[in-house]
Amino acid sequence: MEAELIPSLSPVIHAVDDWGELLLLLPLLVALEAVLSADNAIALAAISRQLRDPHQQSQALNLGLGLALVFRLALIAAAQWVLDFWPLQLLASGYLLWLCISNLWPSASEDQTDDDQAPEPGSAHHDRGLLAVVTTLAFTDLAFSLDSVAAAVAVSNNLLLVMAGGVIGVVALRLTSALFIRWLTVFRHLESAGYLAVGLVGIRLLLRLVRPELVPPEWALLAIVALLFVWGFSSRYAHAEPGELNP
Repeated sequence: MEAELIPSLSPVIHAVDDWGELLLLLPLLVALEAVLSADNAIALAAISRQLRDPHQQSQALNLGLGLALVFRLALIAAAQWVLDFWPLQLLASGYLLWLCISNLWPSASEDQTDDDQAPEPGSAHHDRGLLAVVTTLAFTDLAFSLDSVAAAVAVSNNLLLVMAGGVIGVVALRLTSALFIRWLTVFRHLESAGYLAVGLVGIRLLLRLVRPELVPPEWALLAIVALLFVWGFSSRYAHAEPGELNP
C-alpha cells in the first residue's frame, strides 16, 4: 500500500497550484510513503537477507530498487494500458500470493530452528546470487506497484506529479527496507507479519479483478496491516537487546 491509496490526500494534491507549493508537501509525502509502504519494505528486506554479506544486501537493494524505479515510471507512463490489461494484474496477484504462502509455509529446516534464536540470513532458502535477488526485488516491487498505479492516476492527471510520487515511493522503500533488515533479526514475528500483509495486497488485487464489490475500503485494509505490525513488533528474540533497534 502506498500514499496514493488514501482518498483524503486527493483534495490536498488537487489544491496544489504550482511546484513551489508541492515542494512544501514533499516531506509529508515522504513520511507517508515510508509508513504506508512498510508491507512492501519488509518483503524486500527479507528477500535481501537471502544474501549473507551485508554489503551485498545493500548493493542488491540499490540495484533492485533502481530497476524497480524504471518499472514504476514505465507503468505510470502506460497506466491506461495497464488498467485495461487484466492478465498482468492477475499475474501480479498470483505472484504476491505465492510470495506470501511460500515464505510462510513451514519447512523442515525451520521446524528445527529454536524459536528464541533468529534465523541466519539465507537459512530459510538456498543462498541465492546477487543477480537473482536483484531481479526478485524488482519484480516484487513491480507487483506492488500495479495496485497503486490506478489510484495514483485517479488522484492526479499530472504525469510529472505522479512520477514524482513514484520516485518518492522508491526512496522511502530504500530507507525503510534497510531498517527492516536490522529489525528482522530482533523481532520474532515481524517477517511473518510482513508476508501476511503481502498476501492481503495480493487478495485485494484478485478481488478487484473478479469481485470488485468485495474489495475492502482502504481504512479497513490499513487497520488490518497496522494490527499485523503491532503483532510483528510484539516479541523479540532472546538475544535481542533494546540497543539493536538503532540502525
